[in-house]
Amino acid sequence: MVSETPVPASLLAPGNRVRHPGCPAWGVGQVQSVDGNRVTINFENAGKQLIKTNIVQLILIND
Repeated sequence: MVSETPVPASLLAPGNRVRHPGCPAWGVGQVQSVDGNRVTINFENAGKQLIKTNIVQLILIND
């Protein structure tokens, strides 16, 4: 079973799989790095993106 939970950046780590709640077309992304509230993610359909988690709360995919 797959669960999806919004999480703060402090709980994210490289390798985690996430979704951007405002951009579902980007698909699933893999966290590349976390630097404070800045998270670099490589998304299936949008490539590498820098997300500021003080603006967007990413959704962690647990499978």
